[in-house]
Amino acid sequence: MRYAAEHKEETRRRVLRAAADAVRAEGPHKVGVAEVMAKAGLTHGGFYAHFASKDDLIAAAIGEMFRQSSKRLAAESEDPARGLAGYIDFYLSAEHRDARGQGCPLPYLSGDAPRMGAPAQAAFAAGVTGLADKLADRLTAMGRPAAEATSLLAELVGALALARAEPDRDRSDAILAASRQSLRRRFNLETLS
Repeated sequence: MRYAAEHKEETRRRVLRAAADAVRAEGPHKVGVAEVMAKAGLTHGGFYAHFASKDDLIAAAIGEMFRQSSKRLAAESEDPARGLAGYIDFYLSAEHRDARGQGCPLPYLSGDAPRMGAPAQAAFAAGVTGLADKLADRLTAMGRPAAEATSLLAELVGALALARAEPDRDRSDAILAASRQSLRRRFNLETLS
């Protein structure tokens, strides 16, 4: 039975969502093709209709993770300063910290990236560049240098990763609050809600 192109694309999206969830939960090295296909409601045999290899799947899943997370920045206010303030507040929130199976892939993958295969590293680098570019667009619209986007992204990711690693809830909250306050002050966003 032949399926329409839309069916194949929707099936691929289901597999990518399942793979993205698996990467977040287990890390890229522990993802199993059979498990991903089962979570997508498919058999292992259909895998090669969508991906050339497991490395191809991991690279595509990383791209999917960045697509999912970039929607959050796009959903913030069109006003550049308000949008950036809202993104900082979300990124460094207890909600984002506690949603370990969702959200930005950078805190999950930064430590694994050097050990991933070339396709996955390329997808990771493209995702980082894309997110930094979106932040740079906000910053330049605010009259700030685009080069500050990389530093902003590094502080967001680092603070979230440290807050997730901290077992004491109060200290974890303090990491988020201090970084949120520091970034809002640095980018003159203190008065925006």
